[in-house]
Amino acid sequence: MWWDHVRNIGFKKLGKKAYVLKILGIETSCDDTGVAIVEDGRNCLSNIISSQEEMHAKYGGIVPEMASRQHLFSIVPAVSSVLENTGIEYDDLDAVAVTNGPGLAGSLLVGVNFAKGIAFSKNMMVASINHLEGHIYSAWLGDKDPEIDPGFPLLCLIASGGHTELVLMNGHGKYETLARTRDDAVGEAFDKGARLFGMGFPGGPEIEKLASRANGRDTKFTRPVVKNSLDFSFSGLKTALLRRLEMNMPSEEFDPEDIPFGLKANIAKEYQDALVDSLVSRAVAVAKDKKVNGIIVCGGVAANSLLRDKINSESPFPVIIPEKKYCTDNGAMIGAAAWYKLRVKAEYQWEMDIIPSLRLN
Repeated sequence: MWWDHVRNIGFKKLGKKAYVLKILGIETSCDDTGVAIVEDGRNCLSNIISSQEEMHAKYGGIVPEMASRQHLFSIVPAVSSVLENTGIEYDDLDAVAVTNGPGLAGSLLVGVNFAKGIAFSKNMMVASINHLEGHIYSAWLGDKDPEIDPGFPLLCLIASGGHTELVLMNGHGKYETLARTRDDAVGEAFDKGARLFGMGFPGGPEIEKLASRANGRDTKFTRPVVKNSLDFSFSGLKTALLRRLEMNMPSEEFDPEDIPFGLKANIAKEYQDALVDSLVSRAVAVAKDKKVNGIIVCGGVAANSLLRDKINSESPFPVIIPEKKYCTDNGAMIGAAAWYKLRVKAEYQWEMDIIPSLRLN
């Protein structure tokens, strides 16, 4: 196929199309500084994530000003590390790609300005990438090419701390958003739920760990449904969790430490089940209605083991889920998305700006 030829020639213009071999991907939309070098859109040569989890954990969530400041300290060492790990120099790169939205304004500015500086100084292509599109293309990192197997159209379930969306992907760059959350994102529901349990941030892994210790079942949470809409809603589940915990408090003062561990684990299991069921049932139903060839599950919540197992067992369609290291925010997914964008049109977006509220379509 044509890209086999491209792999042999590196960056080269064929007719009006530009094909890119090595891309430096930069992701700073929230609290993680992600930098990677991606070859051919699927082969990640090096992937560095500088996490701020420990810094924000004591606040129970992300503090935007602190996040942007830490990106300033982290981005240069992260870029230096991927270059050193691969033996690649700036002059060996064909393009830089960076998330320009959606996300926290201060955090986005760090990545975008750094990327533009590199590209301008080296007269190099630079491409802006939608953060959600990046998550979708994390499914292309690895041996399997979803474009070929199972092929378009694909239904993409994007589930993270800031977003919960169902997106129909009819081809590269061809998206139709079918549903999104009306309130909390599912990852946010995990984080807020963990806080009610008295656990740390991020909440997803904490609730998953607690739920794994369940020794029985508690009363099921009602699965939220938005009437006459495909949209999600998770704020009601969070409130239901609060009420369930309050019912089991021995005193009027709210203290999750007063609840027996076994009971807490059982409640956590039911809460996680409700969140995952809401995602899987909606995704499978929409996939059937749209007659897609497969389902992509991506975003930070895609690392949840129950979600991975449940959608694989209940979907009649092939399911593509990235490796867990590519589920959270990372630069590799941005580099992958850029390769499929730049192979069609060379872009020198030296004057790009951030768009904190950017949507996919």
